Amino acid sequence: MTDNKAFEPMEHVDTILFDLDGTLINTVDLIVASFMHTMETYYPGEYEEKDVIHFIGPPLSETFEKLDPARIQEMTDTYRTFNHEKHDELVKDYEGVYETVELLHRQGYKMAIVTTKRSDTALKGLRLMGLDRFFDVVVALDHVENYKPHPEPLEKALKQLGSSADRALMVGDSHHDILGGKNTGTKTAGVAWSVKGREYMEMYEPDVLLETMPDLLKVLNVHAGNRG
Repeated sequence: MTDNKAFEPMEHVDTILFDLDGTLINTVDLIVASFMHTMETYYPGEYEEKDVIHFIGPPLSETFEKLDPARIQEMTDTYRTFNHEKHDELVKDYEGVYETVELLHRQGYKMAIVTTKRSDTALKGLRLMGLDRFFDVVVALDHVENYKPHPEPLEKALKQLGSSADRALMVGDSHHDILGGKNTGTKTAGVAWSVKGREYMEMYEPDVLLETMPDLLKVLNVHAGNRG
C-alpha cells in the first residue's frame, strides 16, 4: 500500500472505474512489440524498446500525429494489424486481478472499464482473461469525442452505471487515469506496477497507490464475507 499518504478506507465508494491495459490486463509486451514493429516499418533502426515505453497511454492517433501527421492512419493500421495478430499470444494476467474483480462484483459494486482502446480490442482482452462477465459497461475510444484525462468518458461510464463522481474511484496506471479522475471529481488509485514506474505514478498524486490489485479490497474495506 502507498506510504506517501495516510491510508483512509473509502467506505463511501460503491463504483469502480478501471482502466484496462496495464491495470487489469498485462498488455505491456504486446504494446511494446506492436510499437516496435511499427517503428521498424517506418523508422528502421531509430527506436529501441525504452523509447516506445513513452508512447503507452494516449490514443494511437495522438502518438503517431507527433511522428508524422501525414501517415497517422497508415501507421495506426500497421500497429493494429500486428497487435491483433499477436494479441492472444502476448497478453498476460496480473496476479490477484481476477479474484479482486470477482469479489467486488459479488459484493455488488458498480464497475466499468474506461479505456483509450477501441471497443473491439478492449473486449478481446476482457474475454481472453475471463473478465468480460463482470463488466456490462465499457467506455472505449470509439464511444467518445474526448478521451482521458477529459472527464467525458468517465462521466459517460458513471451515467450508464447510474452513479456519481462523489461515490466513484478511478483506478489506472497512467496520468490519463489519475488526472481523468481528478477532472471528473472521483477518488483516484494509481497502480505501482505501471510500466512507467512508481515515481511516475506518485507525481500525479493519486489518493492511494496500490501495490497489488488485492490492495483495492483494503481501500474499500471489503472482506470475502461482507462488504464493509
